Amino acid sequence: MTPRPRRALVRPHVVTGGRAHPTRNVFDLVTLVVAGSGGGPTAGLNPEQRRLLDLCRGGPLSVAEIAGHLDLPTSVTKVLLSDLVDGGHLSVRAPAAPSQLPSVPLLQEVLDGLRARL
Repeated sequence: MTPRPRRALVRPHVVTGGRAHPTRNVFDLVTLVVAGSGGGPTAGLNPEQRRLLDLCRGGPLSVAEIAGHLDLPTSVTKVLLSDLVDGGHLSVRAPAAPSQLPSVPLLQEVLDGLRARL
C-alpha cells in the first residue's frame, strides 16, 4: 500500500472560509444529498464546492461517500454541504426509517432465490 501524500494543515481552514461548523446541523454520515433542480449561480463557488455539485448530479450520495470522494474530513464536507444547501444548489433527504426497511427474512429469501437462479 502506498502512503497517501500529506496535505497542508491549513487547507481545510481555507476551504471552509475559516468556519468549523455548518450553518445547518442536519447532516449525519448517512444523510443523502442530491443536486437541486434549479440551483443558483455557480460563479462564486470554490473548486471543492463545484466538484461536490458534480458528484451529486450523478444521483444521491451520502455525506460519508461525498467526503471520501473529495478526500476531505467529514466536518469540512458538512460545512461545504450546508453552504450549497443554503444557496439552493443541493437538497438533503433523511435516510429511510428502520420501519421502512425490508425485514431480514425477506432479504434472505431474495438472496436465496437469486442464488438458486445462478
